[in-house]
Amino acid sequence: MDAAEAVEPGLVYAKFESELAVRPDDIDMYQHVHSSRYMDYVLAARFDQMERCYGMPMAEFQQLGFGWVIAATQMNFRRSLTLGDKMTVRCWIEKFTLIGLRLQFEIERRPDGKRVCDGWFDYVMISLETTRPVRIPDAIRRKYSI
Repeated sequence: MDAAEAVEPGLVYAKFESELAVRPDDIDMYQHVHSSRYMDYVLAARFDQMERCYGMPMAEFQQLGFGWVIAATQMNFRRSLTLGDKMTVRCWIEKFTLIGLRLQFEIERRPDGKRVCDGWFDYVMISLETTRPVRIPDAIRRKYSI
């Protein structure tokens, strides 16, 4: 099996939401959120969801000697967020591979529900000791297969 091939093709995973707000330091010289901050929003939502929704926070991965690194990302910017805006960040696992997963996301402005950004992240699980990719343990895959 190829390392990028889906382990269980066709499986549908739960979508989870986190609520965030634009911070003053997110604003760029054009008076809207700088494009790099959208990645921060997804990461903040993901850390929240790992603990609150999956019951396995990032600290637990670290205690087990594992970490997640971003191998690739695609971000589609639809409209701007500005100072004072609030947003919903929705994330879900599209697929697992032997050594990683693809995480889909959508960011919607509240309260109008307009999509401002969407895309995906390809994460790879690494050993913190070697910093090399490792196979995702079955117990972790099961915990995140909801």
